[in-house]
Amino acid sequence: MDLTGRTVLITGASRGIGAEAARVFADSGANVALVARSADSIADLAGEIGKSAVAIPCDISRYWEVAQAVENCVTAFGGLDILINNAGVIEPIARMDEADPEGWGQVIDINLKGVFHGMRATLPVMENAGGGTILTVSSGAAHNPIEAWSHYCASKAGAAMLTMCLHKEMGDKGIRAMGLSPGTVATQMQREIKASGINPVSQLDWSDHIPPDWPAKALLWMCSPEADAYLGEEISLRDEGIRKKVGLV
Repeated sequence: MDLTGRTVLITGASRGIGAEAARVFADSGANVALVARSADSIADLAGEIGKSAVAIPCDISRYWEVAQAVENCVTAFGGLDILINNAGVIEPIARMDEADPEGWGQVIDINLKGVFHGMRATLPVMENAGGGTILTVSSGAAHNPIEAWSHYCASKAGAAMLTMCLHKEMGDKGIRAMGLSPGTVATQMQREIKASGINPVSQLDWSDHIPPDWPAKALLWMCSPEADAYLGEEISLRDEGIRKKVGLV
């Protein structure tokens, strides 16, 4: 897929799925705006990618920072065509009767409010341009309760609903909204889950997880007209049919 001249903003771009998505989209010709709290990490990645990448340090739990990041992206590349809401955290993992309320709330601030902040800051730019694509990395946890993950499950369920609401409100205005449930991916988050020792997911072997470039390639495919049948919905990489369409083995 050729995205030459198009611009994508990726949250959580410092590592894992976000970093791989930055590489995949840059390889397709897109300009990439790398957004994350880890300024050094995204600066290094921007240096690796080259002139088509810009690093924008940002805490997505703060709306004004997200709005500024979008403005910086538009200033750097002249527009914004694709938003990938990828940033997410799972720590602190704890059962509800032991969960730290502040830590629980911080996960909601990032995983749920951060997704809304990205959508809200991006929509005026995309509307003025006549349309755009907003993709949100979801999770099977959005649909099933998992022990000690109440914060993560609730935030991902909320983010999935935001995708559906966005499609309902803006689908006829040229905004393509979709979610991607990648399954378990070999990233730092899985190391944190493993270390918790709680629930069956923590017992999985590292070889059970898919590589982070798989969801990155799926996100690229979701920007194509081939994925239009899934607008307003969530695509799952557990689905062999989807994997074939994306070109994954």
